Amino acid sequence: MDSAFLISAFVTLFVVIDPIGLTPIFIALTPGLTVQERRAVAIRATVIAAGLLFLFAFFGEQVLGFIGISMPAFRIAGGILLFLTALDMLFERRTKRREDQADTDDVPDPSVFPIAIPLIAGPGAIASIILLVGEAKGAVGMASVLAVMLGVVALVFVMFLSAPVIERALGKTGIVVVTRLLGMLLAALSVQFVLDGIRGFGLALGG
Repeated sequence: MDSAFLISAFVTLFVVIDPIGLTPIFIALTPGLTVQERRAVAIRATVIAAGLLFLFAFFGEQVLGFIGISMPAFRIAGGILLFLTALDMLFERRTKRREDQADTDDVPDPSVFPIAIPLIAGPGAIASIILLVGEAKGAVGMASVLAVMLGVVALVFVMFLSAPVIERALGKTGIVVVTRLLGMLLAALSVQFVLDGIRGFGLALGG
């Protein structure tokens, strides 16, 4: 399996899921919980999110084929979606929207909603996993993409457990700087998805 593809898959999923950006929200959603209770919420949220992404990895392309959407078309649409996500990260709209989604006082256990869905396994993550599996070559390639996805979700879990330490270490300014850098990286990756989709239609691109 091409190591460059695996690195690209990791960067894409890491930037889209954004474990660093999720940690302050996780803290805000679990006020007053003990260490054990916080760990239980983190376990449930990450397991549910990983299961949902697995589901779309295995059946997402078949669903697209059933409704008549080609992979090149989905790559272009997914690239546009990821580019909009990058713009949100660059201009702080993404964090505000996530906080609005997380702002619910009637849900005692936030592990399923809003942490697992849509904060971890949101539209961007679902689109990314379908795109990456579509680009993977054979069973080994698909297994590699799924392993990368599990690795990113595991990082989310680690970040959740160490959220207070990370927040103190980075501070508000540090988190903003990291989010901006990840947004720039995601913008470039999203453009690459669009270019790959255009090539998939048989249109030659110069350069």
